[in-house]
Amino acid sequence: MRLFHLSDLHIGIKLYNHDLREVQEELFAQITDYVRQYQPDAILIAGDIYDKAVPSAEAVQLFDSFLESLCDAADKAEIMIISGNHDSAQRIDYLNFLLAKQRVHMVGIPPRTPGESIEKVALDDEYGTVNFYLLPFCKPSVIRGTFDESDTANNTYSYNDALHRLFARENVNEKERNVLVSHQFYLPPGKKVEEIERMESEITAVGNVDVVASDVLAPFEYAALGHIHKPMTVGEDRFRYCGTPFAYSVSEANQEKGLLMIALGRKGEEPEITKLPLVPSRKVIVIEDTFENVLKQTSEDYVQIILTDDKDLEIFDIQERIAMAFPNRLEIQRKYARQKGISGEMAEPVCTSPYELICQFIPDMDEEEQDIMKSVINEALGGAAE
Repeated sequence: MRLFHLSDLHIGIKLYNHDLREVQEELFAQITDYVRQYQPDAILIAGDIYDKAVPSAEAVQLFDSFLESLCDAADKAEIMIISGNHDSAQRIDYLNFLLAKQRVHMVGIPPRTPGESIEKVALDDEYGTVNFYLLPFCKPSVIRGTFDESDTANNTYSYNDALHRLFARENVNEKERNVLVSHQFYLPPGKKVEEIERMESEITAVGNVDVVASDVLAPFEYAALGHIHKPMTVGEDRFRYCGTPFAYSVSEANQEKGLLMIALGRKGEEPEITKLPLVPSRKVIVIEDTFENVLKQTSEDYVQIILTDDKDLEIFDIQERIAMAFPNRLEIQRKYARQKGISGEMAEPVCTSPYELICQFIPDMDEEEQDIMKSVINEALGGAAE
């Protein structure tokens, strides 16, 4: 059985106020061409369809067009889509019961009551049944209603505890082949949270409270994961984050983006995984050099420019001259601190999280107040999924 795995489309996202619709249309066309060429049995989209919980009309139209092209290109593929933390769960889930009859499964809402289970789609091939478990982004406060009330009345569950309890309820049949589609932060075994590189364009929880131990993935032949923007494995090759289809931040500039194609064989066989490259006409690049050397270059790409001059630049039209060479520039930074301010877009690189910023303004919070502040920020960051 052949599967396609993609995630984190973030339709409607802007890169330093640059509209990426044209780039996304280009990449969606490449994905559609791959579907037409390889004819997968299932197309798995692991969350963050949109960049905002309330997407623009243009974003909805683009996703509608992409979905239509996938259906037209695939002769028999079942398309399975889950919501991510950026999405509105209710919007993704809307009319799922009707779309499922047309080979499109859009699951936005995870189990919330004791009688509900993770939505499952079963497909058959010459080796038997493959069960696809479609699990949207989960917050403990949403799924705790699936647990025994007497056991949860006085407990507040972490993401890790809540997800482990949820999977334990499923009784996955390990005699058959099983595939998980999930949008969550799974931590590879033996790794510390701070060792996992998170991208600038990701929403990250303060204190990494959203982390889930990856041992819950063990019953699955393949885990099609979303949420982490950098392509990476989670302990084993068969547990994968495919990453975003395009670099949505400067921190993703050097990543090779692609669509994952997975071939499932018999039960017990390792899946064959192939990366199908996605190549945009414009990339995100970083140029680090002196002002003189920068002006010897030109590019239509999305460019971050870091000037390495260690002395002040007495040039009044610096912005205009750079703009002529790089019409799609993202920002201009100075590598070294300036003795005199230079007006315009130039700024020293600053990477401050909302929590760190609040701590700068309120430096004397005690431990209890810090915990309350972290909880408020995490609730705000994760609110799009409710």
